[in-house]
Amino acid sequence: MKKLVIYLMSGRETPKLAAAAVRGGADLVELGFPFSDPLADGPVIRRAAERALSEGMRTRTCLECLSQTRELVGDLPLVPMTYSALLEAYGWERFAVDARAAGATSVIVADLPAGERPELRRIQLVAPTSTDERLRFAAAATDGWLYLVTLTGTTGARSDLSPELAELVRRARAVTGLPLYAGFGISTPDQARAAAELADGIVVGSRAVEVAALGPKALQAYVRSLRDAIDSVVP
Repeated sequence: MKKLVIYLMSGRETPKLAAAAVRGGADLVELGFPFSDPLADGPVIRRAAERALSEGMRTRTCLECLSQTRELVGDLPLVPMTYSALLEAYGWERFAVDARAAGATSVIVADLPAGERPELRRIQLVAPTSTDERLRFAAAATDGWLYLVTLTGTTGARSDLSPELAELVRRARAVTGLPLYAGFGISTPDQARAAAELADGIVVGSRAVEVAALGPKALQAYVRSLRDAIDSVVP
């Protein structure tokens, strides 16, 4: 079965929203830790990060949010998505220990290249611009699955699925047998279906964050529409 990953920004309502996403059919939830200079994020997630910071969400409170989310979603994989500067300030080893204790399955550090901080086991990201050597290196270092950034640029909804995804999937499959999940620029059920025809799973962030602002029921319905779309893909 194709996997569905939903990204949510950490905040007071996030545990309930994550539970709603799971009811809608999410297989994994990414929890964004807000950062003042999120280089990989587009305007929707940047604004969500600004709101979260204004509400007092810091690394420690985000870990508390993670723990509360874990209580509501059972064994579902939960993955914090964060940035190097936050971990530098908090302490790399301390974060790894505290995140696992709070219920993290793994972690994504959006701006940390493969090869740096190898002691921190994490999910690696690759992009259409990654060389074959880089793809191989990231695949060897990744934690469970490889995150395919479908386009060059930041997160955010796009009108069409990136035409670069098919070639990136082909190249990644040539160097690893690990699951490949595609994210960035996927927002509609049609885009989700098209991406799932190529990859083993999809990641939806910006549009999920927008819908989450409407409440748990709206998010559950949106995630269900994505779930139905990718489940229609013939294995």
